[in-house]
Order: sequence, then structure tokens, then C-alpha cells
Amino acid sequence: MRWIAKEDDERGAVAVIVAILLVVLLGFAALAVDVGLLYAEKAQLRNGADAAAIGIAQSCAEDILDSENCSDLVDESSLAKQMADANSLDNQSNAESVALDTTAGTVSVRTGALETGSTPNSVSLFFAQALGFDEAEVSVSSNAAWGVPVGGVAPFAIAFSQCEVDAGISGDGSLQFLTVHGKNSECTSTSSGQEIPGGFGWLDQSSGYSCGVVIDPSSPWIGSDPGNNVKDGCAARLGEWEDRLRANESVIELIPIFDDTKGNGGQTGAFQMHAFAAFDIRGWSFPGGGNEYMTPDAAKYYKDNKLNSNNRGFIGRFVEFVSLDSSFQIKPMPGGGYGAQVVKLTLGETP
Repeated sequence: MRWIAKEDDERGAVAVIVAILLVVLLGFAALAVDVGLLYAEKAQLRNGADAAAIGIAQSCAEDILDSENCSDLVDESSLAKQMADANSLDNQSNAESVALDTTAGTVSVRTGALETGSTPNSVSLFFAQALGFDEAEVSVSSNAAWGVPVGGVAPFAIAFSQCEVDAGISGDGSLQFLTVHGKNSECTSTSSGQEIPGGFGWLDQSSGYSCGVVIDPSSPWIGSDPGNNVKDGCAARLGEWEDRLRANESVIELIPIFDDTKGNGGQTGAFQMHAFAAFDIRGWSFPGGGNEYMTPDAAKYYKDNKLNSNNRGFIGRFVEFVSLDSSFQIKPMPGGGYGAQVVKLTLGETP
């Protein structure tokens, strides 16, 4: 039998296929390495922009509480640069822009990548250079806001009258007794109506919250929980605060303030929530059930002012306080409201 040789028309095809596959492999390498590099850089820039926006907003909130105008914060760009650099692995970033609106209480910070010898806001690529891409632009923006808290979860199911709070803010840091029953007879009414008979400021607790109350500014009326005894769940909250005070930790809470009431008392009554005030709690007196605790300075105040078991409430002082609790709803208010400001990232939404 004689073999007939067939002419090989496929010589060199393997080399062509390998060359094509190398381009594809380089493309995948560019995706795996360079895109990963871009994501890592963007994550660093995001952290830096967030930190810069929060830092500037916090400075403005503190200025508002100090009766200053944060528009005088002339170094906001350098502050943004400092915060952005601190959150970059190579300590370099481009604080591209800072937009500060003191009337609306907002700030927007834009940061970009920064490499020596490269275009600002750009990151050098490696494998992608084989495909003709030498660098890629990477920049992010972050938005933050500051303002008076008007909605959120009150940590303790009790509110105090606007009159009580207005009469108590001395500005000198002195202690006072914030009463729910007893002393301060000059505050038996709010600015717009009589307090609820038997209400004493106790609020209906929100479902799912131990002693907490969800306050919604779009629906500000909260039902009254009659009587002046400590309500379910609140004794445990007092115990937590006592542990912190015994450990020499501060207990500063945002307490709700009501400015109007309705109903004739009992379960028919309701309080209209108005704002929050920052109160540095140093002790409390709710006789019965062991719900009493006072730090030494609070105990001295209690004794010096001849308070007794007929006086129920908290001892402490109103303070200026900037909270980073983003769960609160806020709005700008000239003068800083009742000494409480909340700073939060807004992700672009209107506060």
C-alpha cells in the first residue's frame, strides 16, 4: 500500500492562535490587576472624602454652638487635604474642591488620586498599557450636613416642657434639677398650653424599643403614659447609665422637648415634640423601686436645694454637644437650637 502525502496548509496557525490568546490574556490581566487597583484607590479616596466632609461639618457645627459663623472657616480646603491624605496608603490625594453652604448646613468634598509625575486625579495602569491605556481618572465626592436634631429615637421615654428647658439653660455649666414632678412651679405650662394632668412628660414607648420613643417631625404628637413611676424598660436604661457614671464616663443624651399638649389627661393626652436638647446627666430621683442614683456633685446639689422624694426628675446640666448619630433627622437652625447639633453623611440627599 502506498501512502499519499497531504500538503500541510495549517503550518503557522498555532502561532497565530497563541498570539490572539495572549492579547486576550493580557486583557484579563488588565481587568484583574488594574481594575482591582482602581477599586482600591477609589475606596481610599472615598474614606478620605467622607472623613473630610464629616470633619468640616463637625467644625461648622461646633462654630454654630459657639455663636460663630463657619463661613469663616478659611482653611476648609487644607482640612479636606489633611483628612484625605490621612486615609490614603501613600499619604497623597488631591483635594479637588470643597463646596460649603452655611445657610443650608451642607458641605460637599471632592477628592481625586494624586501620583508624583502623573496627571491629577489619575492612576497609572500596568497591564492595560499593552492595550493603549496608560492611566485612568479616579475621583469621588462626599456630602455631609449638620443641623439641629428634629427626629430620631429618644433614648428615654420622657419629654420636658419648653418652659422647663428654657428656664434651665444658664450657660454657666451649673447643675439643675430637670423635673417631671414637683419643683419649678413656674413651669406648670408650656409656651402654648397647660401640661396634661397626670402626664408628667412620660411618653408611650415605641414598639421594639426598650424605653425608647421614635419621634417623627412629620407626625410630632406622642401619646401620654400617665403616672410618675418609672415605666417598663426604663429601669434597665437607668441601670446602664448608672454603670457608666460609676466608671467615671459621661452620660450625655439628647432629650426631647415638647411645646404643646392636647387632651384632658390620662391616656387621652399627647405631647407635641419640638426639638432635642443635650443634657449631661449626673443623677436622677424616681423614688420607688430603687430608681435613684446621684454622683457626689449631684447629691450635694440635691441636698443644698432641699429636694426630697416629692421631686422626681434628672439632675445634670445642659451642654453644647455635637453628635455623629446619623439616625437623627436634622434641619439647619440659626443659633444652634438647644445646644445639640448632629453631623451626618447625606449621600447627596437634602437634610
